[in-house]
Parts: sequence; C-alpha cells; structure tokens
Amino acid sequence: MPLYLVRHAKAGSRHDFDGDDRDRPLTNSGRKQAAVLAERLSAVTPTVILSSPYLRCVETVEPLAIAIAAQVQTDERLAEFLESSSATGLARLLDVLRQLPDRAVVCSHGDVIPAIVESLADQGMRIDGTPQWGKASVWVLDRDDKQFVSARSWAPPVID
Repeated sequence: MPLYLVRHAKAGSRHDFDGDDRDRPLTNSGRKQAAVLAERLSAVTPTVILSSPYLRCVETVEPLAIAIAAQVQTDERLAEFLESSSATGLARLLDVLRQLPDRAVVCSHGDVIPAIVESLADQGMRIDGTPQWGKASVWVLDRDDKQFVSARSWAPPVID
C-alpha cells in the first residue's frame, strides 16, 4: 500500500519575507494548489497527515485535513534540511516513513523530498515515469511491508 509524499505548494519568496522563514505562508496560487491537492488526496482516504512544522507545509495539507476531518501532525524531522542533511538524520527520517500506516500523507520541502526518493532508489526502490519535483508535486511510494519497492510522481496542479 502506498504512502504519499507531498512537496509544499507555492510560497512567497524567502528573500521578500521579513519574518522567520518557518512562518512564510503560501501565496494565493499556493492556496489554490493546496485545494486541488485536497481533492486529489481525499480520494485515497488518508490514514494520517504528517507535516513539517513550517507554515507553508502545514497550509498545504490543512485543506486535506479539513476535507477528511483529520488533524495535521507535525514532525521536526520533516523540516528543511537541518539535521536531516546528515546520513544519520536521513536514516531516522526514513525510519519514520517506514513506520507510518498505509495511505499516510507526508508534507515536506524541496530539499528533503529528493533526498528521501534518491536514498530509497539507492536502496533498490524502482522509479516509474518522469520524476516531478515542482511545488505541490506528490510522490506515491509503494511498499511491501516496510520495504519501499516503487515510486511514481504526480505533477503539480496547474493553477492559472
């Protein structure tokens, strides 16, 4: 059964944001992307929604949480690479993903998600199709027990 790995939707530029980067919100386009993601992902009946604590990630999965009457749980290990940039931090993060129930939705960042996918590919996970890395893209990671066996990605929603 799959696990869904979501890159946060479009957020404002970090260079134009005066506050703490953890508090940088989604743009209007990002909120529209989040709404489309909620429609797509609610169809898979998520069992849990786990997110980086950064506001832009939480805002990406909040519409989904509302749609399925669930809570967004946050986990620092999904934050933009701090400790996760080390081999130990990445290994801990992969252990978290292996322990999640089937159909879990996990939201993180543009540096964390490629590191996860590349590490799992190095461990033998097959990648089907053309990888999509854009904001609001989704990786569907298929597992056999705790072993990730294949992955495919969904392109980000196109918002006018």
